[in-house]
Amino acid sequence: MYNYKDLIVWQKSMDLVEKVYQLTSTFPQEEKFGLTSQIRRCAVSIPSNIAEGTGRKSKKVFRSFLEISNGSINELKTQIEISKRIGFISENELENIFDICNEVQKMTITLIKKYSDF
Repeated sequence: MYNYKDLIVWQKSMDLVEKVYQLTSTFPQEEKFGLTSQIRRCAVSIPSNIAEGTGRKSKKVFRSFLEISNGSINELKTQIEISKRIGFISENELENIFDICNEVQKMTITLIKKYSDF
């Protein structure tokens, strides 16, 4: 269907993963298997679901994987907000990650709408 590496939404979501790993590297060590792990897994699932969806033969199935990716973005934003509330990150760091999340989310929603007729 697509080469996932050519999709800008996949490229941007990979950038998001990098930022998330950089950000969570400053989290307390005792969060390694807690919030840090959860945030990282969530971020990784965004481009992973986009890539997996492109490997399917149906645009309808691709749309489903985009919807899962979109849900992961909302989950990630919630976890980043929790990190801010408990003092692990600053307001500026939250806003920077949210900006990237929102950009990726707009792209996924656009693609979901594009394939909503299938």
